[in-house]
This record gives sequence, C-alpha cells and structure tokens, in this order.
Amino acid sequence: MSVAVQTPQQREHATTIYERSRPGRRAFTPPALDVPERPLDELLPARLRRAAPPELPEVAEPEIVRHYNGLSKRNFDLDSGFYPLGSCTMKHNPKLHERVAALPGHARLHPLQAPARAQGALELMWNLERALSEIAGLPHVSLQPSAGSHGELAGVLLTRAYHADRGDERTLVLTPDTAHGTNPATVTMAGYEVVKVATAPDGGVDVEDLRRKADGRVACLMLTNPNTLGLFDPNIEEIARIVHDAGATLYYDGANLNAVMGISRPGDMGFDIVHFNLHKSFTQPHGGGGPGAGPIAVSDRIEPYLMRPRVVRREDGDGVRFDLDHEGERSIGRLRGFQGNFGVFVRSYAYIRSLGAAGLREASEIAVLNANYLMALMRRPEIAPHLPAAFGERCMHEFVLSGAPMKRELGIRTTDLAKRLLDFGYHPPTVYFPLLVEEALLVEPTETETRETLEAFADAVAEILREAAEDPEIARNAPYGTPVRRLDEAGAARSPVVRQPPPA
Repeated sequence: MSVAVQTPQQREHATTIYERSRPGRRAFTPPALDVPERPLDELLPARLRRAAPPELPEVAEPEIVRHYNGLSKRNFDLDSGFYPLGSCTMKHNPKLHERVAALPGHARLHPLQAPARAQGALELMWNLERALSEIAGLPHVSLQPSAGSHGELAGVLLTRAYHADRGDERTLVLTPDTAHGTNPATVTMAGYEVVKVATAPDGGVDVEDLRRKADGRVACLMLTNPNTLGLFDPNIEEIARIVHDAGATLYYDGANLNAVMGISRPGDMGFDIVHFNLHKSFTQPHGGGGPGAGPIAVSDRIEPYLMRPRVVRREDGDGVRFDLDHEGERSIGRLRGFQGNFGVFVRSYAYIRSLGAAGLREASEIAVLNANYLMALMRRPEIAPHLPAAFGERCMHEFVLSGAPMKRELGIRTTDLAKRLLDFGYHPPTVYFPLLVEEALLVEPTETETRETLEAFADAVAEILREAAEDPEIARNAPYGTPVRRLDEAGAARSPVVRQPPPA
C-alpha cells in the first residue's frame, strides 16, 4: 500500500470561500431600475446604514455552487454509507417526510400566528403529543424542549419543582456509571450533585449499590433502558420500587427508545418522566446542533409542573378547536420561545402516521434483529478472539465489544480500527464508550440496513484484523482515502476554530 500519495481532496484541504474571492467578481447583477431613482437618505436613515460595505466574498455563481457542493462531499453521512454509531441511532430518514415538512402551509407558518388561524398546526401538535403519550405510557406530553439534552434539563427541573412543592429539599441525583454523558452534565446544570451507581456483572444496575444510595437526599434516578451496553435491565421493576420508596422520581433517558417502541413502555416500567430524541427514533436530520426537539412525557403527579403554554383541545357546541393554555400556577414556566421547531414535529408525526403502531414495533424488532445478527457475525473465529463481546450473548439494538485483546496481541487500538474502517467506506462505531469497557467499541446497526451491508461490515473488520496481524502500521496510520488524514481530536476539542477568519 502506498501511504505517501495524497488525493486531490487531501491536497486542497482548507480553501475557504474568502480565498476564492476576486475583486469585482459577481454571482448576480441586478437589472436596471424601472422606477424613479430616489436619494438613499429618503429611503433609509443614515443611523441605520453601515459605515462601510460588508466584507463579503466576491465570487461567480459557479464558484459558489462548486465550493459548497465540494464541502458537502467531504463529509460522511447516512446518504454516503453505513453509519453504525453506537448509542446514537443514525438510521435512514425517509425523504417523503422532508417533502411533507416543506409544504407551504407547514414551512411558512409564523410562530406568532394567532391560535384561531393556526388550527391545523395545533391539531398536528396535539395529535403528536397523543402519539408520544401512547408510546411512552405516560398521559401528559410537552413538545417544548429543543433537543434531547434540553428535555433532560426540563425533566430534572420538573423533579426539582415536584420536591420543592412538597417542601422536600433534595440535593442528589443518581446516574448509572454507564449513563450517557449528558446525564451528569444536566444534573450539574440543574444544581444537583451527581452520585454514580455501579454496574452489576450482568451489565444491569447493581441493585444492592442502588439500595445503599437511594435515601431521602436523592431527588431522582436517571436511567436509560436498554442501557448503553445494549442490555434491557431485568430488574427494572425492583429498581423503580427502590427509587419510589425513597421518595424520588425515576427518569427515562429516551436515547435508546428505538429498541423498544411498540414493545414495552417506560410508563409501564414505573418511570415518571421520559424524554424523546425525535432525531433518533422518529425521523429527523441528525447532528449539527439542530433545529431539533426533545419532547417529554410525564405522569399525573408531575403534570402540574409541566411547561406552559400547552396545546389543548376544546369541544363545545361550536365544535372542536385547539388553543394554547397558559394557566398553571405550579408550572416551571416556558422553557423556550414559542412552541418548538414545528418542522421537526411535522416530520416525526408523518413518520409515526406512515408506520402506524405495527410499523413502529416492527422497526424496533428489526433494529434488535440486525444488532444481534451483526453481533453473531462478530463471533467469527477471525474476529472474536481480538474483539470479544463485553457483556452477554444477546443484545438489544446495540452491543459493545472490547478491543483489549486486539491492542495486546495485534498492537492496534480501537481508534486505529475505527480510522481504518473509514478507508473501507464505513463510518466508525462509537469508541471508548461506555467507559467501564476497556478499548470499547459500541456498534448500533439500526433497522434500516440490509443483511448484505451487515455482512460486508463484518468482512471489513476481519480484513483489518488480518492486515494488523501482518503489519499494524497500516491501521496505526489510517485513514488514507479521506479528505483529511488522522486529526488531532484532542486539539480540535480543546482549541476549536469555529469562526471564518477575517479577510486579509
């Protein structure tokens, strides 16, 4: 293999639109005026005008198109290939739902529209709330939070309001040591102290450790089920009983809901508060910071504190109408402007209606089937000795492998395997999470991938391990065929450049 030859994309790795700029070049020239010309001062006061023209790039239309089209091809996305990112459910989003969200009646709706003139939108939101309520097994829903982490914050703030209203000041929130990283961050932001609960040898919550820590100081236990090890906790009823006996609430992190939709409901397991990641389970563009939505569902005892306003359905002698209810003395108030990102609601509602209850269940069943099929493929003799499963023989929608033997025997780490997978046309799975698994590789194939794709992925892993047995430097220096080579990921996280440099 030649590792010295760069691709054209690698050679041209950081050309900005400003570097393409040439004075006087234009993408558009407006036509001559067909109305009488008037002094600018009559049209716009000097105090509202710029002192100098904005420093915009001067480029021709083809250059703009080629620049941004080129940037789009430098990325890897779900339309490019298999994206088995563990714990993040990167599944295909049907294009039909994009077209539905782009319909003028949806896309041009103004958030300040009076409820009487937005009946269709309010009805859609009300129907989406009812659907999410049924899926969660909890009676009350708010669509207001803007993302999953925002929904987490809403849920913990609701927990705080619930305890405060009872005159019960609590200071601790429990999270398993396998929890998503947003959980402890949310807890800290809400003013609580995080207490970790250990994982049992079978991968579930260590019930005895939970029993020791669940006392009158604990406000809540945040839990995802199935957890980030891809395991459904068989002790969930006992866990709920311990938490409730301590007077705390049980919070469901909905990140892994894709494994159980239509099969089991968090409310039936004893959860009081649930957040949804609409971008994971219910078709949305994923990543990039939004716009998103992280609705929450709650039980009757939490409902008085739910955010306001809420969409309500009223029926009287004049028929059915929908409105916004601002009442709620004990509500934590408004969490964001307006009611949320409406286009996100449209896509998710279209997804739920197009699949129906049976289709949602089938999506979860195939997600679990695909994960178990790929996990079985990873037990092939050329793979399993180097990448054994961290827990159990079966999984839910994702599974965790340990690259510790691979590191010890072949001299490559999990990150090397992940980088080499890029050269085979696959986005790497999640690496080094959950933290309790040494050299962890967390794989989630989702329900939208074919059997052939899963088999080809397993073949790629086997090929990389065979390469490493002969020459570990190949994986250590990967990737070779991507727009950029191996990045300084720690430097990018600690010293990010997120602003276009000003023109020289």
